[in-house]
Amino acid sequence: MYMSAVYSVSQINSYVKTIITQDYLLGDVAVRGEVSNCKYHSSGHIFFTLKDLSSTITCVMFAGSRGNLAFRLTDGYQVIVSGTVDVYEREGKYQLYAREIKADGAGELYERFLALKDKLAEMGMFAPEYKRPLPRYISTLGIVTSPTGAVVHDIINVAKRRNPYLQILIYPAAVQGDEAAESIIAGIEALGRAKADVIIIGRGGGSIEDLWTFNEESVAQAIFDSHVPIITAIGHETDVTIADYVADLRAPTPSAAAELAVYDILVLENELSGLKRRLRQAWERQFSSIKYHVLSLEKKLIAASPQERLQDRRTQVKLLTIRLQNQIRERINNERYLINIKEQTLTGMSPQAKLGRGWAFVEEMDGRRINDIGQIKSGGQLRLYLPGGRVIAEAKEVEKTNVP
Repeated sequence: MYMSAVYSVSQINSYVKTIITQDYLLGDVAVRGEVSNCKYHSSGHIFFTLKDLSSTITCVMFAGSRGNLAFRLTDGYQVIVSGTVDVYEREGKYQLYAREIKADGAGELYERFLALKDKLAEMGMFAPEYKRPLPRYISTLGIVTSPTGAVVHDIINVAKRRNPYLQILIYPAAVQGDEAAESIIAGIEALGRAKADVIIIGRGGGSIEDLWTFNEESVAQAIFDSHVPIITAIGHETDVTIADYVADLRAPTPSAAAELAVYDILVLENELSGLKRRLRQAWERQFSSIKYHVLSLEKKLIAASPQERLQDRRTQVKLLTIRLQNQIRERINNERYLINIKEQTLTGMSPQAKLGRGWAFVEEMDGRRINDIGQIKSGGQLRLYLPGGRVIAEAKEVEKTNVP
């Protein structure tokens, strides 16, 4: 049997690349389609899929060509992509390398999205006044999401880290496919009956088709009718659905949704410690104020009592008595001092004192004092007072002298 040649994978991919590269049509082609699975890479490249009703083609626009893009590429956009069809040899697949992208109107799904958005906005379902506030402290968290995958684990890990005592209720719902809308609605209603404090509806990223369940009017209505506040964490941060508009709060990621719903218990404990400290300080200040007021009133009451007033009067009388005694003592001392002075003066003037110095007091017999020699008559009788007694004498002779 004839054996054909055997080629390596690289050779086949290289051969196919050569054929496609040499095709004049594929070297410069414009393709119309709807954008899906659009991803902006950190390198600046844009990866997306272009599709129509029956087929898809993988596309990439490198960062160097993004200057030809006048708008942000989004799932659901109808566009015309100009570029080159070539083979990516390493993976053996061909793709459209875009040089220029022009808008060609919205795709069918995006048109449905915009129409429903306008309708619900006109009904008031996006109005801020209908948004339910999230309770600050919750004890039960409800989650509507797929039971498998990273979303549910991210929410649980963050929630339990922030509050280990939190009760978490998970409703395993389909988040994609024909049955997804009914499953999500049933989850919202079930968790509402279970008295969840907050409900998180979450799923991972995907194309507009993958996330379309959350653009269904029935799901939007269920979120709007829920008496429990709802946080949505659907797709990536750039993905926005009708459910996000109706929800009470939209989170960019499932982890962020858990942080918004669950208060950090460590922060709460610190707040409570601070409040306890301030309460104790306030109580101590109030107690000190009351104690000071009571002591003040007690002093006033004591001061106003009859016993205290009587004691005050006794004290005043005692002080006045002491003051009076001091004044009397001082007056007596002053009088004694004056008497002593007068006594000394009188003593100096006393005839007795003069007699003691060799003098004699002379008077007539009738008691008239003789102050001058002219009062004595010769032969007259006189009384002379000397220390120790008196003498009756007769003036034998009166002799005047010139002594003054």
